[in-house]
Amino acid sequence: MKEALTRQEPLKIPEGKYYLVDGGIMLRSGLITPYRGARYHLKEYSRNPPRNPRELFNLRHASLRNAIERAFGVLKKRFPIIASSTEPSYGVGTQKLIIFACCILHNYLRGVNPNDELLVQVDVELMNSDSVPEEPSNSTESNDETQRGETIRDQIAASMWSNYQA
Repeated sequence: MKEALTRQEPLKIPEGKYYLVDGGIMLRSGLITPYRGARYHLKEYSRNPPRNPRELFNLRHASLRNAIERAFGVLKKRFPIIASSTEPSYGVGTQKLIIFACCILHNYLRGVNPNDELLVQVDVELMNSDSVPEEPSNSTESNDETQRGETIRDQIAASMWSNYQA
């Protein structure tokens, strides 16, 4: 009986697909934003580890977001068609194929000539842009989707924190 009381059940995180988004997008059940009011930027964690589940979640959110921005930054520098700010003249299906082809070509080129010049350029740009968009003005509305998003994010943060402390 005593063993059953001390053993902790693993936290259950709802299965599904979640998209990592910045603070400029409204929190939803499938769109996971960082916590507001908790440290977020990677530089803030260089000397001080996370102190609570929200800070750990934000650290991992920022780390993953940085990796994604770095990867797309390199692709945009190598293939200007991806970085074009004009209205796309291709359908969504063609746009997907262009990005897919660019990724394949990029991986091939990295194998032939692993020059890290583009990575260095993108890293410098990311280090110099340390902004998080403001939370949308209507994000304080309390609807079912926002509540589900908060619950999912809280469950993920609690699970991360539990594993982090173990």
